[in-house]
Amino acid sequence: MYKNLFTSGARAAFTGIACVIMLIACRKDNKTSPDPTTNPVNNPTGSQSKDEDSLKYLMYQIMQVTYADGGRTPSRGLPTYYWYSQVPSLNPLDSKYANADSLLSVMKTYAINPGTTKPYDHYSFLDRNGVLTNKLFNGVSAQTFAATNKGDFGFDYGVALDRSNNAHIYVLYADKNSPAGQIGVTRGWEIISVNGNSNINTSQAFLESTYNAIFSSSSVTLGFKRPDNTTFTQTLNTGSYNVNPVVFDSVLTVTNPTTLVSKKVGYFSMYTFSSVINSNGQATFTRTVLDQLFSKFQAQGVTSLIVDLRYNGGGAVSTAEYLDNAIAPASAAGNLMYHTIYNDKIMAQISDVKLTTTTNFAASTSRLTLDNVFFITSGSTASASELTLNNLKPYMTVKLVGEKTYGKPVGFIDFNISVFDQNHSQKYLADLYAINFETKNANGVGGYYTGIDVDAAAVDYVNVPWGSTTRDANLIAIVNYINTGSYTVPGARMATPELDNLRVGIPALKPVNGFNGMVDYERSRALRLNR
Repeated sequence: MYKNLFTSGARAAFTGIACVIMLIACRKDNKTSPDPTTNPVNNPTGSQSKDEDSLKYLMYQIMQVTYADGGRTPSRGLPTYYWYSQVPSLNPLDSKYANADSLLSVMKTYAINPGTTKPYDHYSFLDRNGVLTNKLFNGVSAQTFAATNKGDFGFDYGVALDRSNNAHIYVLYADKNSPAGQIGVTRGWEIISVNGNSNINTSQAFLESTYNAIFSSSSVTLGFKRPDNTTFTQTLNTGSYNVNPVVFDSVLTVTNPTTLVSKKVGYFSMYTFSSVINSNGQATFTRTVLDQLFSKFQAQGVTSLIVDLRYNGGGAVSTAEYLDNAIAPASAAGNLMYHTIYNDKIMAQISDVKLTTTTNFAASTSRLTLDNVFFITSGSTASASELTLNNLKPYMTVKLVGEKTYGKPVGFIDFNISVFDQNHSQKYLADLYAINFETKNANGVGGYYTGIDVDAAAVDYVNVPWGSTTRDANLIAIVNYINTGSYTVPGARMATPELDNLRVGIPALKPVNGFNGMVDYERSRALRLNR
């Protein structure tokens, strides 16, 4: 699967090895670079230390100097890093940088937006096994090119405390096609044992061992308790599967208690934005699922829509565009969807590099006639998810319920970095995800580095199953708004015993797992096809 990223016809992320043919007309950049005679890429030895030096060198070149020939030809190309001008000239081969990650960490420390709470780049990273590219682009959970990953279990979890401060672990979501999803695991199930240990607690040792068992092992034995209090124990093995980003969907019938008028409300939850088109230009499983979903909503006469992105850190820009076209009113058809802004040097050469700075809605947008569209968000709602809702705001009323979003109005072009040994054999080193562009909607609104505020705050109770209009505070607020125009009903409150049984996840008790970002594979492809 992953090898397709290196073929000339692939709809691939913009790869470092082939970049020399992409930018024939580019001007020489003024950033300095190490002496090419000492360039480890030009003097391969095949050793692990040389590979790491090559990665440091090429990563720095691509970000700060040039992307021609994958960073190998300093006299060609342009810097790709959006904030390249903030970073002083560095020697990537300096011994003080133990590896490429440490070099990147230094490059990220320079101010990017002094007005924010995090005035540095806390987005860019290196993916050293290539799993992310395959999962987001091809919609497959594992890849074989780097031969370091054989899939995953396909779910995420949260840790919560009850009123007696006893710890509980709950499944937040599970991909239906994953090993976990295939045995029925879904939101609200409690994990009551991990590899035989039923002493669920908040000690550092337990939290780390649980995280590693679920995200870093090939097999785990888990005890589960369903919402009906039945229990069972199951051993899960990692597996490769077609990503199904829609973890739940339904059509709710919402009846106004006063007028008795009923409305059809479409509701779905997506945990990631895997691409709708893969590296071979074919529709992915994600595209098939979304096509079926919106056809169902249309057939059932949905007039309001709820998009649950509370755990969605983003992904492929093409999927954000798909959702915007599927949701936007007919009045948006053919009009500007969003602007893309690159660094000043690329913007000055935009016609030479064949990049576009605008994206329009499709000639024909949604077949739904929507009175309302609501997004359920949280601090984990990031990047492509934020792009989706921000793009719709100029054309329709968009309501956010839940918690303020993460804050990431910038995105990536994926650079695959590989080297060739003396026998001309290709060796994969890493995928570079360093910020390359910023987006703004048709009204010029963007820059939400501190997140996007909600219209109504609601608590995420992690032990409540999907789609509950009696226990999910987010859905309760939205249904109230659809019926009354207000998110709260005067005098309405949950009973104390009910509140005692609701659990709020504590993010500090588990590291974030997953991807926060947006990757524009299509502009990368355009760059390759228009060389």
